[in-house]
Amino acid sequence: MGEPGGPGSRVVGRAGGPLMATVFAHGELRLYLLALLDTGPKHGYELITELSERFGGTYRPSAGTIYPRLARLEDEGLVHRSADGRKTTYELTPAGRAEIEARRADVAALEHGIAETVRQRAEALRADVQGSLKGLRAELAAAAQTARARPRDGGPDPRRRESYAWRMEAEALLQRFREDVRADLRRADAASVVSELTVDTLRTVLDSARKAVRATLP
Repeated sequence: MGEPGGPGSRVVGRAGGPLMATVFAHGELRLYLLALLDTGPKHGYELITELSERFGGTYRPSAGTIYPRLARLEDEGLVHRSADGRKTTYELTPAGRAEIEARRADVAALEHGIAETVRQRAEALRADVQGSLKGLRAELAAAAQTARARPRDGGPDPRRRESYAWRMEAEALLQRFREDVRADLRRADAASVVSELTVDTLRTVLDSARKAVRATLP
């Protein structure tokens, strides 16, 4: 069963969510695996990681996608598989290198299609983030207005006590956010999938969040 769609018909999906269309057209993943192996022998996990890096972390193929295709390439005589301790290493055979050499133009076109897909996904992700931040800004403004309209008790300096309580809650939220994101980044870094898109997205989110929070302050 092939992968429907091609470089010109790839549909952008949400990063981390289900794709709206498959990433590779029929035969493209096969060709791209050969292209990755053209740079030297690799383990299956290395191929998965390199594919994820090429897509800026917006797409990561599963082992169930990669290993069956490697087995087919081996059956075709294009890839040689060898044991390397507990891992299995894959490398091109002379026939595999000959096919890559004959299809350099196809590989270049595929690289161009992947670059366009990554650009589209980055734009979709930024638009999604901006939409979420608009909703957050509205919620923060509504919460601030509710706090202003809440009746005050007759105790000494009730506004000061309430402000302090809200500040402590806000700082707790910031601390949880920092810890959660740091843990996510460390897990991603262990898999070598933190990318420029990750940092760019974080920068955009934090800048927009800062502006939204400041808009609720007098």
